[in-house]
Amino acid sequence: MFFRFAGELSKETMMRTGGKTNPSRRIPIMWMISLCLAGLLTATAQQPQADQTRQLWDTAFINQGNKTAIKRPARRSYRVVTPHVPVVGVSPDTVIGITLWRLRPSRKIDAGERIITHDGPESMEWLPERVSSSGRLAEGDRIRMSIEAARTGYLYVVDQETYADGSKGEPFLIFPTTRTRGGDNSVKAGRVIEIPAQDDSPPYFTLKRTRVNHVGENVIVLVTPTPIETLTITDKAQRLSAETLAQWEKLWGTQTGRLEMTNGAGRSWTKQEKEAGSDGTRSLTEAEPAPQTLYYRPGVGSKEPVLIKVQLQYARPRPPVRKR
Repeated sequence: MFFRFAGELSKETMMRTGGKTNPSRRIPIMWMISLCLAGLLTATAQQPQADQTRQLWDTAFINQGNKTAIKRPARRSYRVVTPHVPVVGVSPDTVIGITLWRLRPSRKIDAGERIITHDGPESMEWLPERVSSSGRLAEGDRIRMSIEAARTGYLYVVDQETYADGSKGEPFLIFPTTRTRGGDNSVKAGRVIEIPAQDDSPPYFTLKRTRVNHVGENVIVLVTPTPIETLTITDKAQRLSAETLAQWEKLWGTQTGRLEMTNGAGRSWTKQEKEAGSDGTRSLTEAEPAPQTLYYRPGVGSKEPVLIKVQLQYARPRPPVRKR
């Protein structure tokens, strides 16, 4: 309505000018129209945009055979690794995303971001590649782990060796430490926590068996709504009592499901993931690379701690070559 009234001339004016507009009168009119257009563009720019908050669980229902699922083009898809654990009754903000990276020497033809390490006067470029959660790892592999929570909270990571007879070694709290992010273990949607950090020396773990029947690692990832006051953060990994870990598992460790990204294994580390891992203020968006594996627990409330277990399995060592 405003445009019509601002741009029209009255019949009386048209009669006085012989139906012709006066250039001196046209300029203010065009100026007013320009002002209106500018105001409209400003108002449009100030309209709230679509929510770009990082969502992990939305991607999990793609190709699940659920006719009531939201029909939209799939940017990524996951397959169910644990069919005995239902995907219903899952609170989206209780999901935890894990990406395991295996480092190999980079080549000039490789696409993807590198990690550069310095060993004395020489430097080495490594290319991180995604590893399936069910993939086998070899002794000597250099690995890193990226962790994402779907909500605001505090992250704790424990590692313990697993043996062929089903027993486990002593648990060690490997995150948080004051060496990584200054001890800041807060998490939120889209924030990536890397273990080890990019500025750690070295920025990777090297897998090594401590005994013949050492067959893997049991990595416990715990996200709590508030900090655990009984823990003191130090500058290195610290031994956690078996009683404490058993209590955590009893309180918060129930049945855990797992989804694996389709065709994700082998993909290289991206610039977005590298930036988010190195900058605590940088969060990944919905359109940026998603975690390789999603861990979920049906029936867990949004305000409850979430505890999941990541099982890393070692490949069987090759038998020694017999000399003839």
